[in-house]
Amino acid sequence: MGKVLVIASGKGGTGKTMFASNLGATLTKEGKTCVVIDFDLGLRNLDLYYGLEDNVVFDVYDVLTGVCRIKQALMRDKRFPGLYIMAASPEKSNGYLTPLHMKVLCDKLVQQYDYVIVDAPSGIEDGFMMSSAGADAAVIVVTPDYSAIRDADNLDRELLSLGIEDRYLIVNNVDYELVNQGMAPNLEEISQLLKPQVVGVIPQDQNIRISTNFGIPIVYKEGTYIEKNFRKIAGRLMKLLEKDDGNSPA
Repeated sequence: MGKVLVIASGKGGTGKTMFASNLGATLTKEGKTCVVIDFDLGLRNLDLYYGLEDNVVFDVYDVLTGVCRIKQALMRDKRFPGLYIMAASPEKSNGYLTPLHMKVLCDKLVQQYDYVIVDAPSGIEDGFMMSSAGADAAVIVVTPDYSAIRDADNLDRELLSLGIEDRYLIVNNVDYELVNQGMAPNLEEISQLLKPQVVGVIPQDQNIRISTNFGIPIVYKEGTYIEKNFRKIAGRLMKLLEKDDGNSPA
């Protein structure tokens, strides 16, 4: 039985989709099978991050409304064996969909794949509750900015109210020069302000922006410090999810 992991953020611009796309790719490099679902209905972006925008025929909305089968909406990324992507609809839901629709989809996917990663819309509205349905755990992506931290705290409260007890934190786009000068909150302060456990820190790097613009996950290139960092993050998450499932060794 696989695990469903929702990737969320309290506000836009934190790098949530970048993290979701690279985490999915990294998990498959570790020998796992993974489906990454873009659930930001009306703002399709995940396919661009993988360079698969020309491959989209059916999307997650088509699956949930019965227009197509699950298999028809899954796009395979041949660069990462075991990785499949399901794009978001370019149009918002008309209100027909419910959290139960999403839970049923996730329940079916975890029968075949090790991990289902749901790239949720930013904030706590417009499909956030639906995207979190069926999630076993959540990763909140935050930047070292007080506004992002406050929004992440509000998001964390919402996740807890939805019954998602296992919540983790990624601190992204960290400018260490600003942090060392005291012009941005450091990791210790962020950890004090937010309850979820920090499982990774991603430094600011222009190569990440370049990779997303070219539709190539940054982890595709072996041996870089970023790729090694993502492998460590993926390893921590896998261990935590196995522990939560009671399958880790004593």
